[in-house]
Amino acid sequence: MKKGEIYEGVVERIDFPNKGRVYVEGETVTVKNAIPGQKIRFQINKKRKNRMEGRLLEVTEKSPMEKRDPVCSIFPSCGGCMYQTMSYEDQLAMKAGQVKKLLDDALVEAGQVNEAGEADYPFLGIKGSPKEFAYRNKMEFSFGDEYKDGPLSLGLHKKGSTYDVLTACDCKIVHEDFTKILTCVLAYFKERNASYYHKISHEGYLRHLLVRRAENTGEILVNLVTTSQEEWDLMPLVQEVLGLPLEGKVVGFLHIINDSLADVVKSDETKVLYGQDYFYEELLGLKFKITPFSFFQTNSLGAEVLYSTAREFVGETKDRTIFDLYSGTGTIAQILAPVAKEVIGVEIVEEAVTAAKENAEANGLTNCSFLAGDVLKVIDEIEEKPDFIVLDPPREGIHPKALPKIVDLYRCEKMLYISCKPTSLARDLVEFAKYGYRVEKVCCVDMFPGTVHVETVVLLSQQKPDDTIEIDLDLDELDATSAELKATYQEIKDYVLKEFGLKVSNLYISQIKRKCGIEVGENYNLPKTENPKVPQCPKEKEEAIKAALKYFAMI
Repeated sequence: MKKGEIYEGVVERIDFPNKGRVYVEGETVTVKNAIPGQKIRFQINKKRKNRMEGRLLEVTEKSPMEKRDPVCSIFPSCGGCMYQTMSYEDQLAMKAGQVKKLLDDALVEAGQVNEAGEADYPFLGIKGSPKEFAYRNKMEFSFGDEYKDGPLSLGLHKKGSTYDVLTACDCKIVHEDFTKILTCVLAYFKERNASYYHKISHEGYLRHLLVRRAENTGEILVNLVTTSQEEWDLMPLVQEVLGLPLEGKVVGFLHIINDSLADVVKSDETKVLYGQDYFYEELLGLKFKITPFSFFQTNSLGAEVLYSTAREFVGETKDRTIFDLYSGTGTIAQILAPVAKEVIGVEIVEEAVTAAKENAEANGLTNCSFLAGDVLKVIDEIEEKPDFIVLDPPREGIHPKALPKIVDLYRCEKMLYISCKPTSLARDLVEFAKYGYRVEKVCCVDMFPGTVHVETVVLLSQQKPDDTIEIDLDLDELDATSAELKATYQEIKDYVLKEFGLKVSNLYISQIKRKCGIEVGENYNLPKTENPKVPQCPKEKEEAIKAALKYFAMI
């Protein structure tokens, strides 16, 4: 297979995130934006050692899983809700399977296995979003055109394009109030031949339309983002928006001026043209103040499912001090506070910490405090010691320096990990296993129907040896062989993965070391049965491990 060549094949499965696997001519090709069972045409656009990627050109035959028609006029060009032609039940099953596969591989690598050598942990499946459509409470629309020098558009970027913008006049993952406001704003500026901001020339006026709507109150904030390059009287537009037949109510219309070169919504200056610059959303009996730039889960009803699951996993919290690391606006901390002795949140974004403090005060929570700063540094300054830790890191997971520090500093018996990116979670679970932590149970929560994303809640507990003995050790009598002083387990794993494409666990490496006469310690992640049957290393992996031992001159 060569780069640039076009092939046909069937998508056998989809791995997270959105990676279709197609087998052609004995090779595995990764093709994004596909659905299992589709027959597709694709072009090889990347070819590296043991890895090939293709670009989807055409779906020549629909998948048996595509049981319904698209509900949106810009599908599949938008690239947001790639799974909308699948039933929601099939979407949930696929996402749960993707997460389980990642975690199974991670826990086998970590040595948390049963007698058959398979990952051993309770996987509780996936909980769906209460609403499949109209679930988002926030949408950031971009101004632009659908093609070069075309008419003004307002909506979402075309899949794979930095510049083309598709008008999202019937987007189904938001309430109809969003699309009514979008249509009104677009028509207003089209009639007046307004210019949009061009990313290359950095010239133009219109940039974004940011709309937020409270699920439980229907209150709406409209935020028009422009440059300062032109002066417009926007009050006629405000009046048109206020006159729309909406189900909810516009409580604020803001004009945000942004002259930054970056294509992100930020404020150099904010003008309130009508009403106020905030509203309150209700979640599990608590109120949260939402401003244009507040971080808040974009699926309010889904967030209630997520946080209820988290609260259930945490269990008994009476008289316990809880640390909420990566606390954001303090949602989880405040949900746990009423049933805990004390909750301390740590968050690097100062604006989020300010909002968390305001929300805690508004909810009458006096045992809830928040600190601004990097988790890696702030935990050194906290005098209290936690009985339980909640980890809700950003998409890339826990910083590699923060993870061992959190473990070494507190040695909490149990921790809760809430992840929005399963690949980062799988990587971090392997690291936690090195410090004696096992996965107690896992549950997925779908916060983003139709899309590739999924949340995962994991309860971790620290395992200790069942029995300990005291020994006297004479260092002068130690006879460490040169082999014992060479490669680490991780270096052996890395070599085997790189050269053979295989993942091996500490347990398998220990077995082969023993076969080769190298003394090793015990693995406390063995099955906890009275007479456990230790899973044996497969022949293929045994040969790969021996090759690594030879490479490092250990045998």
